[in-house]
Amino acid sequence: MTWKIVVDSACDIMTLPTDDVAIAYERVPFIIQIGNEMYVDDEGLDVEQLMRAMDASDSAAASACPSPDRFLEAYKGADNVIAITITSQMSGSHNSAFLAKKMLEEDYPKTNIHLIDSLSAGGEIDLLVLELVRLIKQGLTFEEVVDKITAYQKQTKLLFALSKVDNLVKNGRLSKLVGKVVGLLNIRLVGEASPEGTLEVLEKPRGQKKALQRIYQELKQHGYAGGRLVIAHQDNAKFCKQLTALIESDFPEAAISIYPTSGLCSFYAEQGGVMIGYETQKI
Repeated sequence: MTWKIVVDSACDIMTLPTDDVAIAYERVPFIIQIGNEMYVDDEGLDVEQLMRAMDASDSAAASACPSPDRFLEAYKGADNVIAITITSQMSGSHNSAFLAKKMLEEDYPKTNIHLIDSLSAGGEIDLLVLELVRLIKQGLTFEEVVDKITAYQKQTKLLFALSKVDNLVKNGRLSKLVGKVVGLLNIRLVGEASPEGTLEVLEKPRGQKKALQRIYQELKQHGYAGGRLVIAHQDNAKFCKQLTALIESDFPEAAISIYPTSGLCSFYAEQGGVMIGYETQKI
């Protein structure tokens, strides 16, 4: 039996960390528009160029989710398909993936397909993909993988820390006053993905050191005990190194993976932003 993991580009993993030929992988890209320029969020995207264009533009940047037809093409070619999208509270991507699932079931009734609303983005989606690979490599049935990944998702969370909010201000999601305060006072926005799939600000610490401490406090408060953790970052290797050292001082065996953010996650997190997916208890 062959498997395929399909994600939208809210996932930062470009290639699977396995050479198992029975597991295929495909990222379905968002389109990001800055002025008159369109950027396809695939493996060929120059994220640094995207960020420079965002900074240089006075107008709001926008993202467009993949079409149902694009998801349908990605689903084809395997006996078992597991798809994951960015939270349905932020994008129409999940709805597109759902419509494509229905079309696949009509055209290819023998294909098993399961669709997951991540209720999150970035690092937590990355974590779900890594767990799917682990489960599939155990030789489990499709139904067993679905049951276990559903249970696993209930034991994962997302934290984020933003140091720049220009794009949020341009899009009208934050006031210009808040944007100026964040920039002038070196404020960080620390938040989490809620159980409903919205991104909520928890605190506004001043400086990276305090943001780091707040992130680690949240990790431990929600039951992180040295399991897997994924840090997706937009050009903030220093924060990744500091957080890794802090975690490993308490949990030397922690399994930490670090990825640069995709174009879409860079669009949301902006320069210096981090998105952290973690297990709330050791699996």
